[in-house]
Amino acid sequence: MAGKSLLLQLTGEMPLFKIMDFFVDNKGLDFTKEQIADGAGLSRASVFNYWDELEGRAIVKITRKEGKTTYYALNAANPITKRILELEATLIRQAMEKAVQRKDVEAESCIV
Repeated sequence: MAGKSLLLQLTGEMPLFKIMDFFVDNKGLDFTKEQIADGAGLSRASVFNYWDELEGRAIVKITRKEGKTTYYALNAANPITKRILELEATLIRQAMEKAVQRKDVEAESCIV
């Protein structure tokens, strides 16, 4: 499981989750759909298949337009997005707690 984010370890690697994971990892930044596809490791077709759902639920928002190019970012004000960010924070906390526990056990075994 090394290399997969904690969110993807929990949810699996469905394209929708990969898109969400990309945005969570890059919150505060904006991207084109092509950049999102590349960053999430998906084809453009996969991104387009799920895009209406993401926009329809206001999980992503348009941040700017440059000519014909539109940039999108995670909509941090959205209640669904807030829950996903909370889930990610909880997963990180749990992973850190487990790492500390493992180090404590390792340290105790060295003392004995």
